[in-house]
Amino acid sequence: MLRAMLRASSHTALMGCFLSLFFLFHLHAQELRPLTNRQVLVVYNQADPESEQLAHFYRDQRAIPPSQVIGLNLPRQADISREEYETQIAVPLRNHFDQQAWWSRSRDGSGVELPVQNRIRAIVLMRGVPLRIQPSPLTEEEKVKFSPNDPISPRDEASVDSELALFGVETTPSRGVLKNEFFQSEKTLSSASIPYLILTARIDAPDYSTCKRMIKDAIETEKYGLWGRAYVDLANKFPQGDTWLKNLATQSIKSGIPTLVDPFHDTLPKSYPMTDASLYYGWYDWHVSGPFQNASFAFRRGAIAVHLHSFSGEQLTDPHKNWCAPLLVRGAAATLGNVYEPYLHLTHQFDIFHDRLLRGWSFAEAAWASILVTSWQGVILGDPLYRPFLHFQGTGEKRAEDREFRAIRAAAREWEGKDAERREKLAEAAKKLSSGNLAEALALEYLGTNDLPNASTWLTKALEFFPQRQDKLRQELQLIALERSRNDHPLAMKKIKAAMDKYPASDSQEPLKAWLDILAPPPAIDPNAPANP
Repeated sequence: MLRAMLRASSHTALMGCFLSLFFLFHLHAQELRPLTNRQVLVVYNQADPESEQLAHFYRDQRAIPPSQVIGLNLPRQADISREEYETQIAVPLRNHFDQQAWWSRSRDGSGVELPVQNRIRAIVLMRGVPLRIQPSPLTEEEKVKFSPNDPISPRDEASVDSELALFGVETTPSRGVLKNEFFQSEKTLSSASIPYLILTARIDAPDYSTCKRMIKDAIETEKYGLWGRAYVDLANKFPQGDTWLKNLATQSIKSGIPTLVDPFHDTLPKSYPMTDASLYYGWYDWHVSGPFQNASFAFRRGAIAVHLHSFSGEQLTDPHKNWCAPLLVRGAAATLGNVYEPYLHLTHQFDIFHDRLLRGWSFAEAAWASILVTSWQGVILGDPLYRPFLHFQGTGEKRAEDREFRAIRAAAREWEGKDAERREKLAEAAKKLSSGNLAEALALEYLGTNDLPNASTWLTKALEFFPQRQDKLRQELQLIALERSRNDHPLAMKKIKAAMDKYPASDSQEPLKAWLDILAPPPAIDPNAPANP
């Protein structure tokens, strides 16, 4: 059937037939009960006019019931004390929930009062609401109680957001962590019996316009779905974090998302040509680096971008510091982060987060299913209702710029478990269409199975097929990376120098020069050497 389709004479007809496989062999996704607008409470800072404006904008865009928007009189600063959190945020919200009869609470067997029914399942905090609860000093009794070898139990600093998740449970300890019962859930929150857990998220960024754009991008992307390439930047630092990244890369490729994995310790260099970036997962730099330092870089609309670092969300006002703020300013619609040192195993586990997104879950549900604890350091930045992969099964409005990415996904669904046949069909289509996107997708899949000869073949074809310089340069860099991964540094340097001659533009030179300096570091400058006359 497909062989006959591939004989079509025009690019449009051919790709249209290829995509028709989506619908001829459509498999219905597992029925979901995602978070809805009627389950969301919007909270803003009454002392900040922009915070209130943003709350009303979000309310209107998502059709949140007006009664589910509340302003609190809060300090206009990022950091607050534990006492300020309790008296100005937690207690007023508990009172409001009681007055509105949004929940019913009772005491459990140990005498703890907690929600047993809850109509509000998510709280979204607007820019202007404080971000961090500052640490408070240990009392003399606590100094005796906690072991000096325990770095977690004595600590009570946290993100406001994570602390709020269990604010309906009275008398929870402020020090240490609390278990997240939604962690690794196979069911969305509406199907899980955890009435005392409220998912929190935050629409926050260095400026008001970025916050509005995050909201609009999420809603707009839900019309046609999130399509494009994934970029995964390993660190080779701690096995646990790299395992999460490797797992999600394998999952992405299997699902039909072209996924470029950088396997080296160094992050991707400045001006690395990350075109069509809809997904980014990486680690481990303190402040934003690599391609995101390039002023011309921009994510695809609706992108999810996350960089794992202990202090990725330490502040949200400076677009050049840490990671959360810079990624959002550069066009991401949503990200995850940490406001204080969380320790790796208590951060969001990227492979779980990615898996739940691909299933069609909302952003907030996917994020909360991926973190082991509450009352800790995590922060979730973006529209909690956002479902980037709502149309991953082939539905939604169609756009020309998504056509080839949809086709790759169609092939993954049609020939699931039949890798050889699927690769053959994609190869045939890539050649017939002279498609750089299809050729690169094949190369990335072969790289994922460590089939370097076939990866090299298809990277070379993609280099030939792509018309744009940036896409061509990416293929050159991946061919160089093949030699780096083989530890053939002389050949890698030879290819770098050849590419530098081929691509003289300054932004093309930057990533090539960065890799050359890694493989052949320039001589160190002697600070005691005499200056030239």
